[in-house]
Amino acid sequence: MTLTTILCPLDFSAASTALVAYAAALAVGTGAELRLLYVQEPAAPVAASADAELRVHRAAAEAAGASRVITNTLQGEAAPQIVAEARRQHADLIVIGAHGQTGLSRFLMGNTAEVVVRTAHCPTMLVRE
Repeated sequence: MTLTTILCPLDFSAASTALVAYAAALAVGTGAELRLLYVQEPAAPVAASADAELRVHRAAAEAAGASRVITNTLQGEAAPQIVAEARRQHADLIVIGAHGQTGLSRFLMGNTAEVVVRTAHCPTMLVRE
């Protein structure tokens, strides 16, 4: 399988830095374009948009080893937006963080990574913290 586009959704958790490094290493090793994506949930304050843009650009700087890094921010529910963006960008792989939610919290709140794995058109790699 040839990789040309890798999509890496970020949530700015402590694990995001390691996730970006992992995705960047994959992009370098395969020559793929790396697309970093942040989805701002509807309940987030409007002022958070500018902060999100800045943080995504910082994450791109951390992935400097990758030949092509493209950033994007979207608004909406994370899982459907990630899946839609992967389809729009013809992503060959989604590299997403798994935070290890289990039990009741996963049942009540859902799990973005789980929904992405179940609904994405392309392979999805879960990276644990």
